[in-house]
Amino acid sequence: MTVAIHMGFGFLVHERESESKPMKGLTSLEEIQFKIPILLCDFSFYPMDRFSSNFIYRYPAKSRKLHHYHHKCQSHKESIMVATRIAPMMDYTDNHFRTLARLISKHAWLYTEMIAAETIVYQKGNLDRFLAFGPEQHPIVLQIGGSDLENIAKATQLANSYGYDEINFNCGCPSPKVAGKGCFGVRLMLDPKFVADAMSVISANTDVPVSVKCRIGVDDHDSYNELCDFIYKVSSQSPTKHFVIHSRKALLNGISPKENRSIPPLKYEYYYALVRDFPDLQFTINGGINTIDEVNTAIREGAHGVMVGRAAYNNSWNLLGHVDSAIYGAPLSSLTRRQVLEKYQEYGDSVLGLYGPKPNVRDVIKPLLGFFHSEPGNGLWKRKADAAFLHCTTIKSFFEETLVAIPDSVLDSPITAAPIGFTDVFADAKRLLPPPHTVREEELLYA
Repeated sequence: MTVAIHMGFGFLVHERESESKPMKGLTSLEEIQFKIPILLCDFSFYPMDRFSSNFIYRYPAKSRKLHHYHHKCQSHKESIMVATRIAPMMDYTDNHFRTLARLISKHAWLYTEMIAAETIVYQKGNLDRFLAFGPEQHPIVLQIGGSDLENIAKATQLANSYGYDEINFNCGCPSPKVAGKGCFGVRLMLDPKFVADAMSVISANTDVPVSVKCRIGVDDHDSYNELCDFIYKVSSQSPTKHFVIHSRKALLNGISPKENRSIPPLKYEYYYALVRDFPDLQFTINGGINTIDEVNTAIREGAHGVMVGRAAYNNSWNLLGHVDSAIYGAPLSSLTRRQVLEKYQEYGDSVLGLYGPKPNVRDVIKPLLGFFHSEPGNGLWKRKADAAFLHCTTIKSFFEETLVAIPDSVLDSPITAAPIGFTDVFADAKRLLPPPHTVREEELLYA
């Protein structure tokens, strides 16, 4: 089996179907019902404010026209290779970080920050600021969030011209602004029917694969059977065949998003049970994976794909620098930090002030704050950076003032081979696997 990894940007390989063309411009469920080979159930269960008045609430009629669209969805599983991805992270995986990441790794799949569908729709005249990216960033995934089907459809249509390789729907963010006031993110795990409808709308309006990123549960809705119920309903009622699973539940009782990444315990056994119980789906594991060794261990244990989050941001050189060789089998690169910084300087100075006062020098340099992690001179470099932020107006002048703190031996040393080790953070996962999930009769009727 070929392997790939995911990191808020991640590694996943797709081959698009050349024989089937997407059916774009589908914005209502009335239109979609004639295109999608699944049953969309009665919408009367949902609050009416979730839907525009032009949506039709009824069961779709079967049609032979469905086959063309369904073929794209069914072929998605065959087009995925185990991949490494870099997780979507708010305020982190912006254009600047993705540019740096791609300078270090050519194969890791990159993700945008989550962008609300409403933002895309209401910023229609300013979309480049939110959606534009350099062609070198491929493969790249757009992550969107939202709770209004019409806006989700419009956002998908508006994003098409930018050429993303995949669209991911956020069902995992526990932020109070998102899961609380926004009524989307991880809260949508409690509403699998709406998620299925949203995924159907997204897929009907794009020609690229779609996926869902979610947690393993929410608050007291954290049993393995409830997780399976979510996966089954979404996958059976929409074209979704790929799920990115953050192996923690989310707590919506007032703890911060940061605490939600550490307080709920990791349950990798839920992830590997999903791999066992849903053999026709693809699952990417996420949560608590911080090294290349752990990535490889997850793959050895049977993970379809691996997503790495903040470790890729906070220690970008050592983690991303080993992805291509240790995961994808590429020759060890002779690339040095100095070479990366030279190219990043060109990028940085070209984008300063692109949108008025933004981005500024601090914005562009932010992804580099973990670039010299644990290296001699790192502390001094950061102190010099704090001072340089006060007056430097170009990336070139910033580097001239600060890089004197970093020894040439650090700047000019190429990436070395990944450390050899075996850290089995998944040792208990197979021993703790929950009993196999079986589809209940009511689930079959639901689907």
